[in-house]
Amino acid sequence: MSENSPSNNNFTICMGHDELLIRNRYETISIANDFMIGILFLVGSFFFFYPSMETAGVWLFVIGSAELLIRPVIRLARHIHLQKLPSGSWDM
Repeated sequence: MSENSPSNNNFTICMGHDELLIRNRYETISIANDFMIGILFLVGSFFFFYPSMETAGVWLFVIGSAELLIRPVIRLARHIHLQKLPSGSWDM
């Protein structure tokens, strides 16, 4: 195999403790948000089977839609938080 073969294109990423902690926290928040979106839309969908619960279903869809808007806010907050770290904080 030559040195330029795809199997030899390995690289190493170094992250400091603070960066790893921030990434993990925002990832957990993002997963929780996605889970809530799924629950809201699923329950709201079932509510449409019963005419007496349609209004509650509509509200769950509205809340779920607002949660969808929170997704990019979480990503932006993580990006800003990581940018505020000192430039050398990733060195081990």
